[in-house]
Amino acid sequence: MGKFVISTRKDGKFQFNLHAQNGQIILTSQAYAAKAGCINGIESVQTNAADSAQFEKLTAKDGSPYFTLKATNGQVIGNSQMYSSESARDNGIASVQNNAPSATIDDQSE
Repeated sequence: MGKFVISTRKDGKFQFNLHAQNGQIILTSQAYAAKAGCINGIESVQTNAADSAQFEKLTAKDGSPYFTLKATNGQVIGNSQMYSSESARDNGIASVQNNAPSATIDDQSE
């Protein structure tokens, strides 16, 4: 089972990372001013991860594939790491889809 880890950034804002079962970070959120917003972001990931159309497959300037997950309103909820290949990126998307719906929440924020 995956796990969402909430943390506090150096600027005092909140963010979450979605970890796969093996502990690898598969999705990182934006910064949120309030913890409640961060928790809403987690709920949005859990809702939107089931819909493949909400994932946008992208390529960085250096050619590295990555993806974003968007809410139904088009707002980006999370970004992936950079991957070495498109197939690795696609596996990352599948991992988010498999782990997010039932992931637990680990609040490590201050």
